[in-house]
Amino acid sequence: MHDEHLYEYAVLRYVPRVEREEFLNIGLVMMCKRRKWIRVEWQLDPARMQAFGGCAPAADIERQLRTFADCASGVTPEMREWPVEDRFRWLTAEKSACLATSRPHPGKTADLETEFARLFREYVL
Repeated sequence: MHDEHLYEYAVLRYVPRVEREEFLNIGLVMMCKRRKWIRVEWQLDPARMQAFGGCAPAADIERQLRTFADCASGVTPEMREWPVEDRFRWLTAEKSACLATSRPHPGKTADLETEFARLFREYVL
C-alpha cells in the first residue's frame, strides 16, 4: 500500500476589481507539510483577463506571480528559513489585491505531482 500524504491547496485568482467580487482562476498553490513540498503553477489568458476589465497588464500580473512562486519556493531571502507550511499560510492569507487565493482546502494522495496536475486541470484550465 502506498503512503498517502495529507496536503493543502488554494486556487490562485486574478481579481481585477475587489469591490465587484469577481475573479478568474489562474493558478494553484499546493503544500505537503510532511514532505516539505510546495508547488505553484499558473496559466494566464490575457484575452479572458481583458474581458474582466483588468486592473493591471498581464505582464505585471506575471511578474507578481513569479514573486509569489519565489516566496513559495523559499528563493527570496525573507522566506528562505520559513517552513513550507508557514510560507503556504502567508501566501494564502486574505488580501485585497489583483492576486488572491481561495481559502485553503485539504486532501490526501499517494502522488502529490499527479494530484497537483489533476487539480490544476480541474480548477484552472
